[in-house]
Amino acid sequence: MKTAELSIETGRTRGLFDLTDACARFVAGEGDGLLNVFVPHATCGLVIMELGAGSDDDLIAALERLLPRDDRWRHRHGSPGHGADHVLPLLVPPSINVPVVGGRLQLGTWQSIALLDTNVDNTSRTVRLALL
Repeated sequence: MKTAELSIETGRTRGLFDLTDACARFVAGEGDGLLNVFVPHATCGLVIMELGAGSDDDLIAALERLLPRDDRWRHRHGSPGHGADHVLPLLVPPSINVPVVGGRLQLGTWQSIALLDTNVDNTSRTVRLALL
């Protein structure tokens, strides 16, 4: 098993942060296997989706409708509506797996691997990579 850890600066903006190139570099030349990508955080997750064609904004807008940032949440520390960030992992998992063949990620043409972070209270995230 090969492992690595990435530090991703997300700043104070809700959004998607593309990890595809970092993941591709990690598996390059490694043969066949399974890449596991994991975030050890309670308020962010990972997605495989098309990025940059409006899908990013659509995803954030959909989450705002599903998990509004108002005072309905019992978990109330941090920024307004922060309780929604703690519910996010029910919709967006903290880990994903991607097949690797010949040292290349087996993603579809328009698929990218991205960190989804809606929590503006944390400005830096850790992402753990493991190639099995």
